[in-house]
Amino acid sequence: MSQIVKPGSSGKSFEIPKVLVWEAYLKVKANRGAAGVDQQSLADFARNEKKNLYKIWNRMSSGTYFPPPVRAVEIPKAGGKGVRVLGVPTVADRVAQTVVAMTLEPEAEKIFHPDSYGYRPGRSALDAVEVCQKRCWQSQWVIDLDIQGFFDNVPHDPIVTAVEKHTDLPWVLLYVKRWLTAPMQQTDGSLVTRDRGTPQGSAISPLLSNLFMHYAFDDWLARMQPMVRFERYCDDVIVHCVSEKQAQYITRSIKERLARLGLQLHPEKTRIVHCVQEDRTRDHHYGVEFTFLGYTFRPRYARLRDGRWKSGFLPAVSKAAKKAMAREIRGWRLGRRTNLSFSEVAAMINRTVSGWINYYGHFYKSLLISFLRDQINPHLVKWAMRKFKHLHRAPAKARRRIAHIAATHPGMFTHWRHGALPSGSTTGAV
Repeated sequence: MSQIVKPGSSGKSFEIPKVLVWEAYLKVKANRGAAGVDQQSLADFARNEKKNLYKIWNRMSSGTYFPPPVRAVEIPKAGGKGVRVLGVPTVADRVAQTVVAMTLEPEAEKIFHPDSYGYRPGRSALDAVEVCQKRCWQSQWVIDLDIQGFFDNVPHDPIVTAVEKHTDLPWVLLYVKRWLTAPMQQTDGSLVTRDRGTPQGSAISPLLSNLFMHYAFDDWLARMQPMVRFERYCDDVIVHCVSEKQAQYITRSIKERLARLGLQLHPEKTRIVHCVQEDRTRDHHYGVEFTFLGYTFRPRYARLRDGRWKSGFLPAVSKAAKKAMAREIRGWRLGRRTNLSFSEVAAMINRTVSGWINYYGHFYKSLLISFLRDQINPHLVKWAMRKFKHLHRAPAKARRRIAHIAATHPGMFTHWRHGALPSGSTTGAV
């Protein structure tokens, strides 16, 4: 698959380099992911890698590639309120989608707004949270936007129009149209046809969503209100305003704009928030907190460099994120892992905990660390009580045993290294 096709040399309808298919496959492998409707895993695909990749290239190049249905998978929403439906394509389809995404993305990147952060190279959710924090300090008012059922309801025609603006390759447009209308296979096996929406979970969906939102929101707002700043991560948007009156006006304008495109703002989740801190008087008609990308922004006390405490409008790990982490911690069932050694228990959970700390500990880390201490350490005590017979009915002794281990080996668990030590530990880990 490493040979590049020279223009006009393939005899196919479209000149698609074979090396592009190979590079797309490497991306799909790195991202991993579940099997689609054909139940073919990445490992299964790799067993006949060369033949499978050639088939994708051959069909895409000849114009005869038709995407199979995407498999509907329900996952719990953050906070446990309802489910979110993902559309999982087959491995081959993910490769084909990535071929188109890699072709289209460089052109789209040239026009994307600097305040768009989602699924873009060199940008992250933490970048968006950091910019949001600074702007909350600068402006007192925020519009917390929630587009109701965005991925299920985004219209197809504006997406196709946006794609047409950024490519002159007919095969890119052809396959985008086919993916937009590919059916979704429900859990009972039935197929649902689609005339709108782009399923979360597909490789092409983030780019198509960004293209739609660029023209529907970013570019429009920048032209209509060039002084108004915002942060957007796909369909998750925060808008900053200098006054209550401006916030009300822009909320109405956004609502009307999206309605013309067939989308609605969620009437309960979209709201105006007053960013209250020490030098601002609260307007009691409005709430004083909002959640963005797993962080809840609200007034919090923080210690200054000179040791004084001051109230600021600051982000910290959200309740919904803590609830999801607590659910995963319970799912480890550490108290029943008595077949493992203590170091094996650490190896089992450290990678996940490191990920939490790297993300949710970026701002107001102390709140996350205290949460991890209170959530994980009691499960380690339960493990010790079941692992060692002399601790079966001695929780106080088990807690002292865990505290002693933490004092002796403070680097064994990731959360210990960051200060989430059991009570009784005397090490100076931070």
